[in-house]
Amino acid sequence: MKWDDLTLTILAAFGAVTLLLTQVGEVLAKLPQVIRAWRRVRRELRRGDGPDPQPPRSRTLA
Repeated sequence: MKWDDLTLTILAAFGAVTLLLTQVGEVLAKLPQVIRAWRRVRRELRRGDGPDPQPPRSRTLA
């Protein structure tokens, strides 16, 4: 193995590790949003499938 091959291998490995850490950071940054969305979905499912008891009233200009 030549020094050039070793250098390129090390650079490729560091590049792959950097990419992996960046992706993990992105996932962790979005995790709170995902948890909030999941809680919102569960809350809506608990409410039931029926229509709203009182639909919103439309405002008329008088």
